[in-house]
Amino acid sequence: MAKQAKRGFMPTDERDFSEKAQVILRKAAEEVGFLLDRGYPVKSVTTFVGNHYLLSERQRLALARVVSPQENIAKRKAKEVGADELSGETLYIDGFNTVITLEIAYSQSMLFRCMDGTVRDLAGLHGTYRLIEQTDLAIKAMCETLGELGIKKAVIYLDAPVSNSGRLKERIFEVCGELTFELEVLIENPVDAILKTKPLVVTADAIILDECGRWFDLTKCVIERKIGDYGLVDICGE
Repeated sequence: MAKQAKRGFMPTDERDFSEKAQVILRKAAEEVGFLLDRGYPVKSVTTFVGNHYLLSERQRLALARVVSPQENIAKRKAKEVGADELSGETLYIDGFNTVITLEIAYSQSMLFRCMDGTVRDLAGLHGTYRLIEQTDLAIKAMCETLGELGIKKAVIYLDAPVSNSGRLKERIFEVCGELTFELEVLIENPVDAILKTKPLVVTADAIILDECGRWFDLTKCVIERKIGDYGLVDICGE
């Protein structure tokens, strides 16, 4: 396990997301949102607006993650379930999506407040993953919070093609220990397609949120309960 890794951190972040840069990014986000609301594809829009403002690739990625069309935002919020509605429920969890975001939170790296209310990061798997010092903290906080919510069962899905998915599965059971709810960890492919069919999911993946039945923002809940006030980067342009 890597001890000194800081998940989600890039040396250029201090420059790309400084207070001065965020002023520009808020203008860019407003324009991206305007075009998305009129049906333009996100890749083309972030390229067009990014070129206009001479944005870095990481800044463009942030825009793509943070901004969504108003129609999608309304549909997602209508399907969101509150923490007080979870007693006795079964949650189907996007494992890497959840654990990595919490690792980033415990690394004190950048997390973004998104227009649909979710918390997202700029980390990318690209088929590779390794456990870091903050992994155990993320897993423990996730399992403790699930217990506090009074759920009946949690089914955590990990992507089979991603390296160390088996090791993460083992670590989840090692760290969580004795639980008040049933826990199942499945290594599957493709996880996104599976989660889209489930009645109550945990993810910040916009594509899954648009197609699933209901969803719960576990990441935000864990951060609020276990970490406290977190300085989310806000470039929503609102």
